[in-house]
Amino acid sequence: MTSTPDHSPFSSPFGNEGPRIGVVLSHGFTGSPHGLRSWAEAFAAAGFAVRMPLLPGHGTSWQELARTRWQEWHGALDDAYLKLDADCDFVFSAGLSMGGTLALRVAATRPVAGVVLVNPGLVIDDPRAPLAGILKLVMKSTPAIANDILKEGMDEGAYPRTPVAAAHELNKMFKDTVRLLPRVTAPVRVYRSTIDHVVSDASITALRRGLTNAPLELVRLHNSYHVATMDNDAEQIFQGSVDFVRSVVSAAGPASAFPAASGQEATHEQA
Repeated sequence: MTSTPDHSPFSSPFGNEGPRIGVVLSHGFTGSPHGLRSWAEAFAAAGFAVRMPLLPGHGTSWQELARTRWQEWHGALDDAYLKLDADCDFVFSAGLSMGGTLALRVAATRPVAGVVLVNPGLVIDDPRAPLAGILKLVMKSTPAIANDILKEGMDEGAYPRTPVAAAHELNKMFKDTVRLLPRVTAPVRVYRSTIDHVVSDASITALRRGLTNAPLELVRLHNSYHVATMDNDAEQIFQGSVDFVRSVVSAAGPASAFPAASGQEATHEQA
């Protein structure tokens, strides 16, 4: 069983010699750093500097989230990136679900070295989404979208309700991020659950179409649902992410000495 959710931000310094590598990491919509803490710790254990902020409106109440705008979420992750960039030779962006969207926005607007995504969202399939701007005036919240996890006893600590006003902001951010995807040039690795009850394959299709200038690698997860960073395939994500970072840095040149990435057990699909 999981312990009481820890919503606090995560930060770690460099832990080894060689190229100074940073990873900026983002949690998802209505969630908090709790759902990604083990992922952040895996990056830190590899010697990377890590920054994972608590996004505005999160980790408190859904009513507070309803009062935030998507630009505030992006601003929090962008600020974390800038702090890492001031000290690092290479900075990678990573995230889960909406956090993946934010990681892509950072990659589209900053010179990141690479991107790692877990079940990223870019499309809301709910037919009510285009009406959220009106619905928020008469309907404050809807049932939670939390804890889509196959592994028993896990709790990501997300809100019990989803504020409609924030869902409207999320939809606007998705659309604006899709527009920016051609600006991404860094390599992108996506971990994608074969069963995901929150984000459909429409988001992966949008990602494939939009990343016209970046290499995309898709790794299938066969034993996890949406919150895969807390599910049965979590260790595969953690080790694979570290290997991906090291392989990208090693490919940058002889001065960036790291062992080549180890082989992945999952099925890889080169986009």
